[in-house]
Amino acid sequence: MAQFIDRRLNGKNKSAVNRQRFIRRHKEQIKDSVADAVNRRSITNTESGEDVSIPHKDIKEPIFHQGKGGVKERVHPGNDQFITGDKIERPKGGGSGSGSGEGQASPDGEGQDDFVFQISKDEYLDILFEDLALPNLDKNQVQKITEWKTHRSGYQTAGVPANIAIVKSLQQSLARRTAMTAGKRRMMRELEEELTRIKNQEPALLLEENRLKDEIASLRQKIDRVPFIDTFDLRFKNYERRPIPSSQAVMFCLMDVSGSMDQATKDIAKRFYVLLYLFLTRTYENVEVVFIRHHTQAKEVDEHEFFYSQETGGTIVSSALKLMKDIIADRYPIAEWNIYAAQASDGDNWADDSPRCKELLAKNLLPSCQYYSYIEITRRSHQTLWHEYEKLGNENGNFAMKNIRTVEDIFPVFRELFSKEHA
Repeated sequence: MAQFIDRRLNGKNKSAVNRQRFIRRHKEQIKDSVADAVNRRSITNTESGEDVSIPHKDIKEPIFHQGKGGVKERVHPGNDQFITGDKIERPKGGGSGSGSGEGQASPDGEGQDDFVFQISKDEYLDILFEDLALPNLDKNQVQKITEWKTHRSGYQTAGVPANIAIVKSLQQSLARRTAMTAGKRRMMRELEEELTRIKNQEPALLLEENRLKDEIASLRQKIDRVPFIDTFDLRFKNYERRPIPSSQAVMFCLMDVSGSMDQATKDIAKRFYVLLYLFLTRTYENVEVVFIRHHTQAKEVDEHEFFYSQETGGTIVSSALKLMKDIIADRYPIAEWNIYAAQASDGDNWADDSPRCKELLAKNLLPSCQYYSYIEITRRSHQTLWHEYEKLGNENGNFAMKNIRTVEDIFPVFRELFSKEHA
């Protein structure tokens, strides 16, 4: 009876099916935790997954057990509260506490902590953006930049020592030694059998016995002279460069930092920018971020200064649009980059500057952009900038604008901007 032994190493994703089933089952709890995690991340922090906490009561598995069946009557001693037919309520409290609720343990110390589930970066982004899509991707399909990636491609007989394939070389050595010595070993076994036969004869044939011994010794020396490994046996790992299409995008973040923009408004803008950056990384291999802040003058800054530096004075939005136009012309050719922009403001602007902003967008920026989104973070009535931008929304399919009043509006507004139906 033949026996098969599987000596393959366990795969890295051997429980992938169970993991995906678990994610589907608890998708709502995971989605809520993922949405909350957006507030804690910086814009470019997308290299890690997320810890998702699920209440222990939600992960209990249903079980089947043998029922007692039938109708039985029992007498419990000491009963002075109930009579036949009374229904007894379940005891309240007890050992069903949750370790991550309000920090209160159960009275008997048998409470159970919430289940913490680690999801990967890809799972995190898939859940966050499962119903969303980028609009205007026609240009992305044709504007590709060819990159080269190194792949393993078999073996070769020449190469550098660092690329020696040890196992493959030993296999070649074994095959060579087997081929070179197989005939000699077969002949040596035949001579040894003949020598044994002669020794058992009476009288012994000494001359014939000595001849056989000499031939056996000669064959054994020839076998021993076959080297264990030869340069002919060496095999080296071969690598080849294959072209891979790689698209790249640049994300412009424009924000008003004048005196009217307080820190709470900036935090709302930051959360929107985090969502946009995470979303772009799902489509593009390389995403660069350009931060432009402005009051009466615009300036390109880093992320920390963009969100936390405070300015005073008035607002001229067109200064940021002009700087964005110059940066695109200088560093991001339209034929090589997919350009996205998000502008956040509280709506304040010089009245005579708003028509200039509309003209800059219509003539210079929107023809270059895949998508331009304007979010106005304010509870007040809209001013001239909003009304000028409204005219662009009717004329350009790659421009969208929304009003955000509170933190709770951020994710719904984002989903509305990038819903698959809209895309």
